[in-house]
Amino acid sequence: MSAFDSVFHEIAALLLFAAAIGALALWLRQPLIVGYILVGILAGPSVLGRVMARDQVDLLAQMGIAVLLFVVGLKLDLHLIRTLGKVALATGLGQVVFTSLIGYFLALALGLEPVASLYIAVALTFSSTIIIVKLLSDKKEIDALHGRIAVGFLIVQDIVVVLVMIGLSAFGLAEASNQVGETLLFLLLKGAGLLAGVALLMRYVLPTLLHQLARSLELVVLFAIAWAIFLAILGDTLGFSKEVGSFLAGISLASTRYREAIGTRLISLRDFLLLFFFIALGAQLDLSLLGSQIGPSIVLSLFVLIGNPLIVMAIMGLMGYRKRTGFLAGLTVAQISEFSLILGALGVSLGHIGRDSLGLITLVGLITICLSTYLILYSAPLYRRLSPWLGLFERKFPYREKGEEGGPGPSVDVILFGLGRYGNHMARDLMQRKINVLGVDFDRQVVASWQREGLPARYGDAEDPEFPATLPLNQAQWVVSTIPQLDVNLSLLDALRNNGFSGRMAFTAHSRRDAEILQESGADLILTPFAHAAREAAEILIEETCIEESCKSDRASNDSEEKGPTPEVEKAAKA
Repeated sequence: MSAFDSVFHEIAALLLFAAAIGALALWLRQPLIVGYILVGILAGPSVLGRVMARDQVDLLAQMGIAVLLFVVGLKLDLHLIRTLGKVALATGLGQVVFTSLIGYFLALALGLEPVASLYIAVALTFSSTIIIVKLLSDKKEIDALHGRIAVGFLIVQDIVVVLVMIGLSAFGLAEASNQVGETLLFLLLKGAGLLAGVALLMRYVLPTLLHQLARSLELVVLFAIAWAIFLAILGDTLGFSKEVGSFLAGISLASTRYREAIGTRLISLRDFLLLFFFIALGAQLDLSLLGSQIGPSIVLSLFVLIGNPLIVMAIMGLMGYRKRTGFLAGLTVAQISEFSLILGALGVSLGHIGRDSLGLITLVGLITICLSTYLILYSAPLYRRLSPWLGLFERKFPYREKGEEGGPGPSVDVILFGLGRYGNHMARDLMQRKINVLGVDFDRQVVASWQREGLPARYGDAEDPEFPATLPLNQAQWVVSTIPQLDVNLSLLDALRNNGFSGRMAFTAHSRRDAEILQESGADLILTPFAHAAREAAEILIEETCIEESCKSDRASNDSEEKGPTPEVEKAAKA
């Protein structure tokens, strides 16, 4: 058997093994990343010793990291960066700073060396954008206020980690040359030149080139991959890392109209190649070193699972957000990221830390990624249990939009919770029919937009049991919720009852089971947006079909008149 055939067989066996372990992880409701690292541990030298083609696996792993950073950069539209908002920036940077400081002294207290403590502290600050976006999308919370804020500060974290990797790469080169000042200055000039060159290409070359290639989407995707690899090589040649170059390649294409098409087609390739990164990472773990890391890993994991969310809640509370929004957004930072593992691997390659420190980071990653998945999936019942103790993270008078104050005001017929697309259209249609609507939403930007149009709206949290008392419930005939989450609707229903609301209540349900639960709980009307929209669309189609058939019959009668009466018509006329 040739060496090539041997490598091919080994890769095939690893893929089959990864598929089996991945299926088991999926069945056990565990993140696939945990399963893939487990594949590397089991197939690595510590257990089965089946990973022999290290060079080939490492090559695929490096390509996976490059594609990952390219896709992350692809999402960072410069227009989006300018409009991230102060909450994403303040929360992202604040969490990084406070987690790093506390994590550093915590690591020192655990007996770690200062350099290793610094690496571990920084690694604890980064959360997994990939895992969080996937979980929020599955829960249909990616467009909720806490979802948008979470994605915003996760992007800020991604930018910070890339800057950290640039700095570490530069410091490593400076140490190797023993000319720190000159090396850093020269590297800074090369970095400025690289950024300037990419900016010029973004402005004058790339949009036109992509437009020419767009006649074949396959060619556009091929060019995107080639461009990412080219800039990765260029970044590495200039003294930066391959990851930095591929990240810049993504940013350079992020403002083009083709970024969504490129990104969606690269996700599968990214996930496939990242499989080898996690396999390689698991294969490098020496299980004999992990035994001594169990104690520190538990302490650091508890800090990430509890401390990171508390930091986010404190920052968002100071900015005026309610405790529920801060809590749900805070849970998204209760794990460390794949970037943390990449950062640890970079530290090992630069000789700053040993493999025992990388093993500690990986063990913390395994624990926090696994447990935080459950925290996010069951965030609603967890919030209900902890809500009485979370008032500490909310201002005595949280952020109040103009018009939120209670007291006398214009008469209200319908109080409508949720001013998203569905609720917005419903409210405007009701107001066109001369029905007085008071809109409620916990997205302050939506509320402010309504108020700028002169429409009555208040900032409020449907899950806050005290909030309905501030509403004119005695005037309203209906309270309508267009919020799709069952737990939120049940909380609102209980709060309305406890505040003595005697009118009728309508709630939105996206499944038959949710509708049945809401009906049993006392809802007067169940709104099913998809079913209603489908029924209305069918009626429009039927109406249009009837019109078409009447047009056909009209055309047929006109043709008959032009040709003259038929014998049957003549007989009828004589009769």
